Amino acid sequence: MSADALTIEALCRDSDAPEDVRHFAHIATEVVFGAGSLEQVGTKAAALGGRRVLLVTDPGILAVGHAGRAQASLEAAGLSVTLFSDVHENPTTLDVDRCLSVAREADVDLIVGLGGGSSMDTAKGCNFLLTNGGEMRDYWGVGKATLPMIPLIAIPTTSGTGSECQSFALIADAETHIKMACGDKKAAAKVALLDPELTVTLPPRVTAATGIDAVAHALETAVCNKRSESSLAYSRLAWQLLNRGLDSVFENPADITARARVHLGAAYAGTAIETSMLGAAHSCANPLTARFQIIHGIAVGIMLPHVVTLNEAGSSAAAAVYATLGDEPLVWRLGHLLGKAGVQTRLRDHGVPIEALPELAVEAARQWTAQFNPVEVGEPEMLALYRAAW
Repeated sequence: MSADALTIEALCRDSDAPEDVRHFAHIATEVVFGAGSLEQVGTKAAALGGRRVLLVTDPGILAVGHAGRAQASLEAAGLSVTLFSDVHENPTTLDVDRCLSVAREADVDLIVGLGGGSSMDTAKGCNFLLTNGGEMRDYWGVGKATLPMIPLIAIPTTSGTGSECQSFALIADAETHIKMACGDKKAAAKVALLDPELTVTLPPRVTAATGIDAVAHALETAVCNKRSESSLAYSRLAWQLLNRGLDSVFENPADITARARVHLGAAYAGTAIETSMLGAAHSCANPLTARFQIIHGIAVGIMLPHVVTLNEAGSSAAAAVYATLGDEPLVWRLGHLLGKAGVQTRLRDHGVPIEALPELAVEAARQWTAQFNPVEVGEPEMLALYRAAW
């Protein structure tokens, strides 16, 4: 497949999305898409004035060589590089503190987040504390940073969170396990490098979990009560690319064109989050991850069909949007994708006892995203969703 076939224009040719939506005009981040774009990190960092770079990644990305390639590009551009490769899945305040200690010791003036959402969230969290001081809980909410942050370059190696196109860091409190969404426009990446070649090495379970997470982002942002005309355009485009690409990715992980569609779709879905919000599927998923260690994307995928059913029945506006997303019933299509991804869709199969559902419902109702669902969801509705999924 030629590089010309892996451009935004080529991949979005069948879409009716406006040109400004295709090129991420509604966010401050410069988005560079294309095979091999990882090699641009050095020139992009130098152009941002970086001299001492903190490269934030995880052990898996280090092992497959992506971090080494990024470091070589940065050093070839004349920058010194300090590596922090101890990122953990679902990062906590302790992870951010460890990263911060390394950043302070090296006196860095630019950060590169390379990896999945966990790496990019850790990099953002570090940036908050490095530049503004305090603790992560001080920034829980929106717009609480008062000082400028140093430049961030985000390079996703998974097609899931869309964190590269968002100004939020999702960090769990190490004591309470509550996920804190810390958002500030100053935390957004200056540059996002979307290189679909980086996703080819993903293990199948990671491809499945992150792909389903991206689907949930597209579908929840499409109907949330904070959506706008532009966010809905990003949501639709994200769904079109993900829906078209995921079947092929699950069947043939080396299909670079399908990988490119999914990688781009995840970024559009992340952009939709930045300009709208999520809903009840994510509210239900977070307690499942915190209490039963169910991978985030899998937890979201288990809950999503039930949330779609609730929204279709309770919101004519949501039902109307869902109806425009394809000829097949949306719940059927989700079931198909979850099956292709190999996801067990019953909570009981993931070790969740039925006795835990009431307490999970209490926690889900307290999640920040619950308030944006198109159908009001309190503890009774959350309990019904968990029972349906159990």
